[in-house]
Amino acid sequence: MVQSNLDISPQTVILLCLLCGIVFGGLILVFQENPLSATVGLVLGSLVPLLYVFFAKLQRQRVMTQQLPGMIEELARAAKTGRSIDQCCAIVANDTPDPLGAELRVCARRMEMGEGAADAMRDLPERTGLVALNILVTSLSVHQTTGGDLVMVLERLAQTIRDRLLFLGRLRAATIGSRWTAVLMLALPPIIITFFILRDPNYLNQLLSTYWGRVMSITAVVLDLIGSVVVLSILRGSQRT
Repeated sequence: MVQSNLDISPQTVILLCLLCGIVFGGLILVFQENPLSATVGLVLGSLVPLLYVFFAKLQRQRVMTQQLPGMIEELARAAKTGRSIDQCCAIVANDTPDPLGAELRVCARRMEMGEGAADAMRDLPERTGLVALNILVTSLSVHQTTGGDLVMVLERLAQTIRDRLLFLGRLRAATIGSRWTAVLMLALPPIIITFFILRDPNYLNQLLSTYWGRVMSITAVVLDLIGSVVVLSILRGSQRT
């Protein structure tokens, strides 16, 4: 919930999942009068709020990733003027637009309360979900401990992140067909079973009325879940920045 920046609690999301599931399942039960079809509608409806939170998080991380190189370059320019790290971070936080600017302003307020730059930004990667911010926090921590040319480190870090974003863009363009094929593989089984249930409410009843029908159905669900976990882990790994 923190990474998606939605002003709702996890308990509220759970309640929304239950509400959407009851609404979808209830509508199907009213129109088809089939408990099995209503159960499928209950499961599918409960996924709607979770999908909304997931895509909100992805969109926010995508925007912050694009803002990151410019923010680090501005931090390097501020450090060239001889200001302290705390002053540089405060300037950059005020100049950076949301959503990354909002996270930086939280860090700036912590610095105003007496925390060091590295300590104030320590949980920034966890709040944003950006792996690249770990490098920035580590660089600031090392600079506070041992010193060194912080400007050169920040400039190289900004260039490295730009090169990484360029590489990831080319990688995603080259693998867009494979990624959409994976998404289609995940979405197709629920779509097909929903179509047959809406077309014939007794479809699942007839399928599950025999021993081999139940065995094959359970096997298909288990294999689909395993495949979904594997595919989602691959997609998540390809989107990490």
